[in-house]
Amino acid sequence: MKHIHFIAIGGAIMHQLALALQRQGYIVTGSDDEINDPAKSNLAAAGLLPAAFGWHPEKITKQLDAIVLGMHARSDNPELLEAKKLGIPIYSFPQYVYEVSKNKKRVVVAGSHGKTTITSMIMHILRHQGMEFDYLVGARVAGFNDSVKLSDAPLIILEGDEYPASPEERRPKIFFYHPHISVLSGIAWDHINVFPTYENYFNQFEQYLAGLDSTTKVFYNNEDAEVQRVIAGSAKHLPAIPYETPAFHYEEGTPVLETAKGEFHVSVFGRHNLLNMKAAIDVCMELGVAEEDCYKAIASFTGAARRLEKVKEEQGLLVYRDFAHAPSKLRATLNAVREAYASHYLVACFELHTFSSLNEQFLSEYAHSMDAADESIVYFSHHALELKKLPALARSAVKEYFRRDDLTVIDERQELEQTVKASVTDKDKPVFLLLMSSGTFDGIDWNTAV
Repeated sequence: MKHIHFIAIGGAIMHQLALALQRQGYIVTGSDDEINDPAKSNLAAAGLLPAAFGWHPEKITKQLDAIVLGMHARSDNPELLEAKKLGIPIYSFPQYVYEVSKNKKRVVVAGSHGKTTITSMIMHILRHQGMEFDYLVGARVAGFNDSVKLSDAPLIILEGDEYPASPEERRPKIFFYHPHISVLSGIAWDHINVFPTYENYFNQFEQYLAGLDSTTKVFYNNEDAEVQRVIAGSAKHLPAIPYETPAFHYEEGTPVLETAKGEFHVSVFGRHNLLNMKAAIDVCMELGVAEEDCYKAIASFTGAARRLEKVKEEQGLLVYRDFAHAPSKLRATLNAVREAYASHYLVACFELHTFSSLNEQFLSEYAHSMDAADESIVYFSHHALELKKLPALARSAVKEYFRRDDLTVIDERQELEQTVKASVTDKDKPVFLLLMSSGTFDGIDWNTAV
């Protein structure tokens, strides 16, 4: 029975891997200097919550079979140093996932945006077909209890990530999965703290494609000019198959796919989501699912957590939230809502929360990204800037970067609640409030706030 120790076990996906390994019969232990919910409650329920927070090198003994090292740990972590001293094998998260799935067929969904949605859609279709598979996905998906599942299934679906694998391994996570099938959903600069220039970021995808085995099938977004460029330059040795937005029309806000197999009503909306859907269907057909069965299955897909997820619906008001935080994601999400709910008054509220979005060097990338809304609000907290050790931001500077004269910029939580409430009240048409953030707007409960 293998004993695996996690350094930085409290991570959103790290703790899910720990739980998945425990369910497989592994002995699992871990450490972290801070663990918050839901990881804290999940680990406690499984008996894996460390007795005390902090790093404890005495936990590292020769009885351990392997260490899984999380990004939250630093390179001078005392447990890591002890593991090196004892010669215990050390894996990054993706390296260990590959270790336990190297005998499976591996599907990897890569790209700057749409990864979680495409991965979730593939999972939904395969489950609908009763197929056995493992998975790793970065969000809660309806019908699935966990974000990571490991079993004896012959297939695994992996959401890829271009962020570095660990403090010891700075190359992107996607480099370590070695897929048989991959998706490349789009390329738009992100993670400025790791990739200081766009070309540096773009190069990660060049390296990814160049490193794939010549038998790997790559389904790529043929509507993204940068994806076309990287495919042309780095995928000549690969069978590369383009996908595009399927034909569709709206009926009262619901998209209807127009296919050779007939019309299919689907539950998600927006051109970007229908494009994601086409990628998922192409992958599932490659895995042996009939095209008509794919359409029947996807009709009941309601989305991954915080991906155009409905928060509230009442007379004259619809409230949705979305994980959108990069400029390309803002544009796609806003355009989707504008097209599907053309008769509504659209209020868009976006929180600057990631390192990139709070970095003044990157803010110019957001120019005109919120133009599709009738009313646009941008929020940031000075506490978030302090946590990320970034210099102060002025409201006026943020407004200038977004290039929208009537943009409202707010940096106080109470003012944000008051402004949003006023924005959705007493309108002469139905209101659609779209909340976009990878954070929580400093914990505002939007069910009661509007």
